[in-house]
Parts: sequence; C-alpha cells; structure tokens
Amino acid sequence: MPDMTLQAHGAHYIAPDIHGQNFFAVDRQFQDLMSLYMEPGLRAQMTPHFDRLGALAGNRLDELAQTADKHPPVLQPRDRFGRDEDWIDYHPSYREMEKIAFDEFGMHAMSHRAGVLGMSEPAHPLVKYAITYLFVQAEFGLMCPVSVSDTSNFMIKRYGSPALKKLLLDRLLSQDPATMLKGTQFMTEKAGGSDVGALETEAERIGVGADGIERWSLHGQKWFCSHADADVAVLLARPRGGAPGTRGLGMFALPRRLEDGSRNRYRIVRLKDKLGTKSMASGEIILDGATAYLVGNVDQGFKQMMEQVNLSRLSHGVRAASMMRRCLNEALAAARGRRAFGKAIAEYPLLRRQLMKIMLPTEQALSMFAFSADTMGKADKGDKEAATLLRILTPVYKFRACRDNIPVASHALEVRGGIGYIEEWVTARLVRDAQIGTLWEGTSNINALDVVQRAVGKAGGHKTLTAALKAKYEASGSLPGQYKGLLGSTLDRVERFAETVASDPKHEKRARLAAGALYHATTAALMAWEGATLGAQGGDARRLLLSRLVIEHRLAPQDPLSLAESSWEQEAMDLLLSDAPVPLAKATTLLS
Repeated sequence: MPDMTLQAHGAHYIAPDIHGQNFFAVDRQFQDLMSLYMEPGLRAQMTPHFDRLGALAGNRLDELAQTADKHPPVLQPRDRFGRDEDWIDYHPSYREMEKIAFDEFGMHAMSHRAGVLGMSEPAHPLVKYAITYLFVQAEFGLMCPVSVSDTSNFMIKRYGSPALKKLLLDRLLSQDPATMLKGTQFMTEKAGGSDVGALETEAERIGVGADGIERWSLHGQKWFCSHADADVAVLLARPRGGAPGTRGLGMFALPRRLEDGSRNRYRIVRLKDKLGTKSMASGEIILDGATAYLVGNVDQGFKQMMEQVNLSRLSHGVRAASMMRRCLNEALAAARGRRAFGKAIAEYPLLRRQLMKIMLPTEQALSMFAFSADTMGKADKGDKEAATLLRILTPVYKFRACRDNIPVASHALEVRGGIGYIEEWVTARLVRDAQIGTLWEGTSNINALDVVQRAVGKAGGHKTLTAALKAKYEASGSLPGQYKGLLGSTLDRVERFAETVASDPKHEKRARLAAGALYHATTAALMAWEGATLGAQGGDARRLLLSRLVIEHRLAPQDPLSLAESSWEQEAMDLLLSDAPVPLAKATTLLS
C-alpha cells in the first residue's frame, strides 16, 4: 500500500538516491574485473572485506562524509597561555572516518607490511586500490591524508637510513591510534608549484646525532599543505649553497613533535578555504628553524620525490574512477526514479544519450584502474617491462580520468535536476571535489608533457604499451578477427601520432591530444579483451560494446552536423542501459 504520508507531502515525486545500498554488491562491473585481474585465492580472501566496506560506503561512511563536509576543520593557533601550540579541531564525523580508514582497514599501511586485513604479505596493488575505489565513493577528502601517509611510508621505507626507519617506521605503519604516526608531503611554495625547482625553502645541516640520524634546520614557507597537521611531513628543501633547479634539492622528514615531545619550530598560519575536499585540512606553513631528518642522498631529493608523485598519480586515477562510479549510479537512480510527461526520464532519447556520456568514461577509468594496478604488481616483483609500461600508464591515466571526472560529475548533477545543486544531495559535493584531480600532483598540462616528452620521447613507453595491449587481446579466441584488425590499426595510428608529437617541440600544443589518444586506445583494447573474456566464461560481454563506442566517439573522425543514424549504436545503448548481462554472441554481432 502506498505511503500516504509521503504522498501528502509530494515526496514520492523526488527520485531516490543510492544511499543505503552496498556499493560493492551493486557494482557488477567492478566485481567482474576483479575476477579477471585478481588471483582467485586473493579475491576470495578479500571479498568479505570489499563487501563490508561497500556496506559502510553506502551507509555510515556516506553519512559521515556529508556531515564532515558541512563542518570543516578549524585552526586553533595558540593555547590559553599564548603559546604557539597550533592544532586543528575536527568534527567527530571526520575522526570516525579516520578510524575506518586508518584503524580498521589500514589503508596507509597495507602496501608496506603483512598483517593488514589478515594478509600474510603486503597488499597487492589491486587490493589497495580496490579498497580506495570503494571508500572514495562515499568520501573523497580523507583519501588525501590516507594517500600521502601511504606514499610517505613508501619513501621513508625505501630511502630512509636504518636509524631513521628505527625511529619512525613502526609507528608510521601502525594501526593503533595510541602509537600511530600519520604522514604527508609539503611541496608547493609561492615561487614553485609545477616548477618545483623554483622553491625557496633552505636547509642547513646540524649534524648526526647519537642515534645516527642526520638532522637539518629548515627555513621557508610551504604554500599549500594538505593534511596540514600530520605527524611527519616529507618535503623538499635546498641545502644552502646547493645547485639551482631541481638538481640542488634534498628530501627531508619533518616531525610535528620532536623526540622530547616539544613542538617543532614550524607553524600552521592559516587553513585554506577550498572549493572542495572541505573535510580535510589544507594550510600554509612557516618553517622557522624547524628540525628535519635527511631522507636518502641530499642531492637526490627531487628524483626520490618523483617516485611518490607517480604513486599519487595512480591513486588519483583510481579516485576519479570511484567518483565517476558514484556519479553513474546516482544518475541512473535519478533517471529511473523520476517521471516527467508521463514516463521515467530514463526512457527519453536525449537523456539516454546523456547517461551514456557518464557511463563510457566511468567504465574506461575502471579498466585503466585494473590494468594499471595489475601492472604495478608485476613491476613490484622486478618485471622491467612492467615498470616501463607503468611509467606511461600512470600519467596517461591521471591526465584523462581526472579530466573526465569533471564533466561526468556535472552530467550527473544535471540528471538529478535542480535539487542536485542543493548541498543535501551528494551530486553538489561530487562536482566540487572533482575539480581538484586536475591540480594535485601536476595539472593536465604537466601530466600531458610528462607522457609525451618523457614516457614517450625518452622511455619509448608507447611501444611497450602497444605491444602489451596487442598481446592481451590477440590471444583471445572470442574476439572477432575483423575487430582485432580495427584495434590494431587504431593502436598503430595513435602510437605514430604520439611519437610524432614527441619528436618535435613545435608540436607541444598537441601533447594533451596525444595523451588523451593513448588513453582512449588503451581502454578500447582493454575493454575488448575484458568483454570477450567475460562473455566466453558465460558472463557479461558488455565491455565489447563499450570498446567500440570508445573508438567511434573518441578516436574516429566525425561530422558533428551529420544526421546519419547508427542502428548498431542504438541497440548497443539499449543493452548497456539495461541491468541484464549482454551475451557474447549478441555483442560480437553488434561489433561487426
């Protein structure tokens, strides 16, 4: 019987959102790709954790995220005695989210030690980024502190001296809130954002202590410090008299408190009032003779820090994939639940086209997540070809997925309608949070130049990428030969274009086009292999249809004013907007 109270207030006219669902259980595409890329035993072990986090993300974590966004952190610069004991007050909702991320799931530690979530060894990248993917569908802001803690742990573990690791590492990798240290990186300065070599912070050597740790004194300012009150901040500074540019930078670990418990000589002077990621504190820091520990070689700081940047860029791609999934699921719920002019708005052709503009980049980003994480797992085990492949995948992924996240979020808000603009609904926050992905760890221009000038121009990663993709789909017996030929010619064309752009500085203005083309060609090949493999196993072959849509709408020439109809595309759209699995035979018929 209908709820008469709802009807009396007209609430039944408002389309539902997806709050209350299990974000793992409803995500069949994510489950399918984990079945392809993740080792069966590991997947069986992790599925209960994925399911638990999916339930949290759709319920309690989602509620906490909404509350924390409305109650941003507050800086308290002095205590009641006038001492510069600056600290940040957080709403209890943020602290509860921290407990889920750090204490319960060990997201900061799982890549670095055994024991997290019952694993007998450090987590495979597929596991770490799967946890990230599920968590971020509810809360994006806290993923910055989680990620920078993870990458700080990576750098200190890799480059720290034995004495420094003895002092910090056990606490950095702890899940016990009584002993845990959280990490971050302070990079940006007024003089140097993307131009890191222009930074002005200076370091002066103090000496080696009785504990064997080399200490330095830091002077300067850091302009955009996310996770501003972290316990340990890894940063770059120039030793006095050091070479100019990035060659003269050293890497240091800055403790918030010294070994005797006293506050280190730096101050958080204010917090940023940001467009998004409001739950997390970003601030400005003044270093006034702060004590810091040398990490690695004093003249290799920038090179060491770039390893962190690449890890963070991959994380950003996964976060974009996650946010787009939330956008897609919200848009589908709104389109199916809202009626106008006598039927659900999901039935109208123009709205269905808009939903496809959300779906396609969402599924592209998911494929890139799975393939990149799988590649990282191989690279971590010493596979040099995988390391070369990862070198190009990371900036390509970060460049395109983070850019796609912005229009996807806007489309999802528009599908919801006017109430999507209201902060009571998650779509408004998704639009705000999406913007930062193109700024953190390098703007779109910086990432595109990294792809073209370094990954292609210097490392030849585009050839490694093409070879790896062809080896994947050409071995499939379920993929039509004609379509294999189309994929191959597309990959070759994109490879030649990227190489040409990289070969001549006058083509720099096309670097973004080349990076995007590499992304689209890669995802088209991956989705073809994924769809054919899943379909051959009796599962859902829909990713084959998505593969062809990528080629036709992202890489093929089109007349924007043509009124020609594509019958295959209309049928494909009907299949993709249905929840029913697409049989392999149907998908391969539509491919040709």
